[in-house]
Amino acid sequence: MLQKIGFQPGINKQITATAAEGQWIDCDNVRFRYGVPEKIGGWNQLGNVNENELTGAGRGLHHFVNSLGRRYAIIGTNRILYAYSGGVFYDIHPIKSTTTLTNAFSTTNGSPTVTITFATAHGINPQDIILLDNFTTITGSNFSASDFDDKKFMVTSVPTTETITITMPSNESGSGATTSGGIRVQHYFPVGSAVQEKGFGWGLGSWGGEASNAVTTTLNGALGDNAFGTGGSGTSIVLADASQFPSSGTNFIKVGTEEISYTGVTSGTTLTGITRAVRGTTRAAHSDGATVTNTSDFVAWGEAASGDLVLEPGMWSLDNFGDKAICLIHDGEVFEWDSSLSNATDTRCTIISGAPTASRHMVVSTPDRHLVFFGTETTIGNKTTQDDMFIRFSDQEDINTYAPTATNTAGTQRLADGSQIRGAIRGRDAIYVYTDTALFLMRFVGQPFTFAFTQAGTNCGLAGQNAVVEVDGAAYWLSENGFFRYAGKLESLPCLVEDFVFDDINISSGNQMISAGLNNLFGEIMWFYPSATSSVVNKMVCYNYFDSSPQRPVWTIGTLDRTMWKDSAVFGLPHALDYDADTDTSFDVVGNTEGRTAYYEHETGTDQNKNGTITAITANILSGDFDITQQLQRGQVSGTATFRGDGEFLMKVRRFIPDFVSQTGNTQVTLNLKNYSNDTAASSSLGPFTITSSTTKVDTRARGRAVALKVENTGTGQDWKIGTFRLDIQPDGRR
Repeated sequence: MLQKIGFQPGINKQITATAAEGQWIDCDNVRFRYGVPEKIGGWNQLGNVNENELTGAGRGLHHFVNSLGRRYAIIGTNRILYAYSGGVFYDIHPIKSTTTLTNAFSTTNGSPTVTITFATAHGINPQDIILLDNFTTITGSNFSASDFDDKKFMVTSVPTTETITITMPSNESGSGATTSGGIRVQHYFPVGSAVQEKGFGWGLGSWGGEASNAVTTTLNGALGDNAFGTGGSGTSIVLADASQFPSSGTNFIKVGTEEISYTGVTSGTTLTGITRAVRGTTRAAHSDGATVTNTSDFVAWGEAASGDLVLEPGMWSLDNFGDKAICLIHDGEVFEWDSSLSNATDTRCTIISGAPTASRHMVVSTPDRHLVFFGTETTIGNKTTQDDMFIRFSDQEDINTYAPTATNTAGTQRLADGSQIRGAIRGRDAIYVYTDTALFLMRFVGQPFTFAFTQAGTNCGLAGQNAVVEVDGAAYWLSENGFFRYAGKLESLPCLVEDFVFDDINISSGNQMISAGLNNLFGEIMWFYPSATSSVVNKMVCYNYFDSSPQRPVWTIGTLDRTMWKDSAVFGLPHALDYDADTDTSFDVVGNTEGRTAYYEHETGTDQNKNGTITAITANILSGDFDITQQLQRGQVSGTATFRGDGEFLMKVRRFIPDFVSQTGNTQVTLNLKNYSNDTAASSSLGPFTITSSTTKVDTRARGRAVALKVENTGTGQDWKIGTFRLDIQPDGRR
């Protein structure tokens, strides 16, 4: 007989598939709306084609509308700060220093390396960004002045305190470059690493000796003085034996004095996903048979390494003070950019005079308009006095004045609970300030105290700077102790995927890469995080506050990997940043080795559109197992079955009738069959079944003690929202 199959909203991964009868247990790229699952909306890459792949990892995103009505997105990567408006990205990154050089460029025939020599110590580090201009004449080279002039380069290496190298896309074919004078080198303010790593004291990178009991082998093939692998091509290095080398996450080897990172091991001999000359080392040629050492776990000279030190990634705190974008480099300087200027997009950020020079986080307090710094200096301008628990705020309406007086509202405060301030966010009537252990409320009260501080919770600290959002007067955040909500009182947020998330999340050395995002169009709060084996964001967990109730919190999970997310308040649709760590091509930096970031508009269409190339968003949802029992009528077996039974009988599923609230294109339906809870589920022999908008029923020939329903799509132009399926099921004996 036909029976309706109903499921509660949300994903439950806290129990087994057998115990989750009548519930959904897994999904990807799916949301719940009005209690039923549907595929999420598509996304479209923003910016002009071929001029929209941003350099580095996106670590800051802020939207605002200025007084002229122009909408801006301020985007900070770990290398460059951009302003986005009208479909165009503008480089507004601040300049740290400008140096004019004479006859300072040299090249070597057959090499892409360009050496730049300074008259004095330059203070530049590998992977910093430089801008060259006033480059008019170059002789003895196949490179022209236009290959350098008004171009940005990522520094490849720093051989000495007076020299740096950059890498061109091709080799020098001339005799060697000679340049004229007056060339300017503009050094961008450094931001930090693309990823978060654990440090090992003096043993980090090339400073250390060898790791204790380090695995060694030899090269099976030579390496050239270039960015490639074995044989002078590709991104793989062949070793005599790689079977004992770490194979998950980002790892490191040392050949001579050069360190090389890799991301995988294949066939027991080959390192894949290599990046040459990392950790401040220089590329060099290495002969076949050269010694290769595992350096993923460097130690200090003769001492055990400490993994307690976490090297945080390069991040931004972004806000706006009226028309001015306020931009803070994490643990560094703070800058302003005036969007109201007629030539705003041709100008750069400049340092805010009088402001602290080292702070962990920053927020503009509204409506009172103070600029507030968290984890900042006790003595302004002295970075050695940075205190991770210290707060400093400006005078009202004056972002250049921080010294408290009897006639202004500038001031300071030090918090007591915790070891560092992790982040802060504006709420409806207060600023929520989070340490690693506690929540404080910072409320404007006026003179003489300006702000009052109240502790609102303990053992609820923020996991990372960006792991909190505020909506409708409530703050939601991810802590090392779970998910929390504050709306007048502290609440632990019930979560039916909590173990799944916290058993997998890289929270000890990836906490600062966790970011929260609000999608107010669908009542969703998302947290994007790196899994335990990943050095980059690759997972998502989502809480639906529209559909949730005290009896049934609605959560979903997935693989949507966004480093930053902003809701639809300014641009009408949500925007997000997506970091591709494995592709270095970017439109504005020559020699980029730190991956690239795409800027997407979400909830548009059904597919993903990357630079005009349309690919499918694959989505799926899987139910828990359900079984049957026979009914008795007047003491006799009726031959009918009851859904959600005791599993005493095998069942035969003869057909099912699909039901979709809406469907575009095709979907696939699979009936996963088991006889026992620990069995590996197997698809019915005729499945998966392709469902079109005109499909009325599907004959299945499925037989098992337990059945699970899976709905998915794999092609472009496909969209779906599930209704109530009906299955024709009957008992089929006990054996």
